[in-house]
Amino acid sequence: MIKKIKDSFLQVSDNFEQITLPDSRYYKNKKTNKYYPSVTYVLGYYPKGKHFEEWLKKVGYASEYIVKKASEEGTLVHEMAEEYLKGKEIKFLNDYGHPQYDISVWQMFLRFVDFWETYKPELLHTEVLLFSDELEVAGTCDLVCKINGELWILDLKTSNNLQTTYDLQTAVYTQAYEENSGEKVDRRGILWLKSRSRGVDKSGKRMKGKNWEIYESPRSQEENLFIFSNVKALFDLENPTHKPSFTTFKTSAKLNVEP
Repeated sequence: MIKKIKDSFLQVSDNFEQITLPDSRYYKNKKTNKYYPSVTYVLGYYPKGKHFEEWLKKVGYASEYIVKKASEEGTLVHEMAEEYLKGKEIKFLNDYGHPQYDISVWQMFLRFVDFWETYKPELLHTEVLLFSDELEVAGTCDLVCKINGELWILDLKTSNNLQTTYDLQTAVYTQAYEENSGEKVDRRGILWLKSRSRGVDKSGKRMKGKNWEIYESPRSQEENLFIFSNVKALFDLENPTHKPSFTTFKTSAKLNVEP
C-alpha cells in the first residue's frame, strides 16, 4: 500500500511505476493501468504570484540556473537526511580532508540533525510513495513519524521562503496516507531548514532551533484540500489525457559497424 521508491527515470515498485520526464512526473498503477500525476507536478499550476514575477524580471536569464542549483541542493540535503536515518555516518570531509559538500548544504543537513536529536521522533517511513485514489494523485513523502505520541506528516524544505503550495502538498500526503493506512494523521507540517529562527522557542509551543523550524499551515486540512481540488481542476483541464508523452527512454545507443 505504501511503497518505498528511489528517484530515477523509471522505477518499478510492487504496484507502481514512476515515470519522470523533464517537464512532468507520473505514477502508473500497474494493476489498473491508470496514471496518476505527481502532487508537485499538479501544484505547478498554482499561480506563482506577483512576487515571483518581480523576481523573474530581476534575475532574468539567470533564473533557470538559480532554480536548478536550489533544486540540486535540496535533493542533496534530502539524500543526506535519508542516509542519516538509515544509520549511516555522514561526513563533511572526504578521506583526503577535503569538503564533500557546499557549506550551505552541510549547514542545512546539520539543522535536520539538530531537529532529530532534539525531538527524537519515532521514524515510521521515509521517502515513501503515497497515492490517493480519491484525489487521483501520487507523490513521495519525506517523513512519516511520531513526535510525543502524535502522528506527523513532514516534508523537508530548503527554500528561502515558505509557499502556499507546501500547505497543499502536506494536506494531500495526509489524505493519501490515511486512505492507505487507515490511520488518522494528527499533524502535518514543513521542516524548514532555511528559517530565520534565532533559536529554541522558550514557551515550548513551537518546535524550532537555530535557522530551522516546524511550520504548520494556518488553514485546516479541509481548506487546503479544497484549494488543491481547484488547482487539480485546472491541471485536468490542461492535461485531459492524464498520461506521460512517452513511457520508454533509451539510455544508450551504439552503431553496429561491420568489419
